[in-house]
Amino acid sequence: MDIVANRTRLEAWLVLLRAPGLGPATLRELLAAAGDAPRALAAARRGTHERTREADCRAWLRAPDPALIEADFAWLAQPGHALLACDEADFPTLLDDAAPPPAALFVAGAAEALWQPQLAIVGSRNASQAGQANAAAFARALAASGFAITSGLAEGIDGAAHAATLDAGATTIAVLGTGADVVYPARHDDLAACILAGGGALVSEFPLGTPPHPTHFPRRNRIIASLALGTLVVEAGLRSGSLLTARQAAEAGREVFAIPGSIHNPLARGCHQLIRSGAKLVETAEEIVAELAPLARRLGASLRERLQAPAGGAADPPRRTMAAHADDPDYARLYAALDHEPLGIDVLAGRSGLPVAALSSMLLMLELEGEVVAERGGYARRAGSGA
Repeated sequence: MDIVANRTRLEAWLVLLRAPGLGPATLRELLAAAGDAPRALAAARRGTHERTREADCRAWLRAPDPALIEADFAWLAQPGHALLACDEADFPTLLDDAAPPPAALFVAGAAEALWQPQLAIVGSRNASQAGQANAAAFARALAASGFAITSGLAEGIDGAAHAATLDAGATTIAVLGTGADVVYPARHDDLAACILAGGGALVSEFPLGTPPHPTHFPRRNRIIASLALGTLVVEAGLRSGSLLTARQAAEAGREVFAIPGSIHNPLARGCHQLIRSGAKLVETAEEIVAELAPLARRLGASLRERLQAPAGGAADPPRRTMAAHADDPDYARLYAALDHEPLGIDVLAGRSGLPVAALSSMLLMLELEGEVVAERGGYARRAGSGA
């Protein structure tokens, strides 16, 4: 949201987002009824919604602290900082599947990273060395398949997944249970800085300056679950918050994966419970890529629309095309195998000599980029594509 051109609208959003007691569902109701943020703020000040009539909310709406609002403006004026509101084109539409969907997101870093196909990797904060090694290995392999890796910046599995993705030179996104300007745990300050330097993003629906609180993390988890096409639980006890993330992912229509462990390991019991409840047992990253391809076809429409939108402003994320893969010999073999009539993946594997798991990943990326279309049980070049 451009600060200069949209100051009135942005100020209305900042006041509403800081209003005590106004959660994302209420904010979206106000916005839907009023049409835009300034009108929603005016309606809130008139007390049109019952929650806006509560004393602390009414007091804030009538006299918001100008120092806080100006501090928000100052943060947003810095390069790489943004507010993505749900009534704007750059708001990730996959978040509409969250329960409830966030009304807005503060983003530090590359906001366009939120439009990349993502895989969430989550698990215990007190993970074993083996669990952290598994998280790192899956993160590296999935990143190499073209996924951004999304997690919550916590210790243990989250930190291992973020760090391994960065080591692989890929994009990772951290969704926070604090303000976007507050790193928790503080010992992950350097990791957060590396995420930003590596082209990733720190994301939060909470107002700037918000400290950590136990109630914030379930809200954070639903955003992780909805941004990603699937969630992998690496290692988790029966009371781990990652089980909530997995449930929220399933409720949002996403795939849930879990890595099994020893029956003697308490940190495997959460994964075993997920598997008994229908999560897919996985032993390799290739299994996840193969499973996500059909899900991407159902959920990728909004990504394709956004990636294919005409460049209209600085907020538009760059569109990758087949030309961007031209120096990759495996993609060259896939291009040569593709036709304008749909071909099954087994046929493409035979023509290209590439393994099915690798093809699934590559076709997923090309489909999300709008260069390949899936139809009649096969894949074909999209008309007018660069293939």
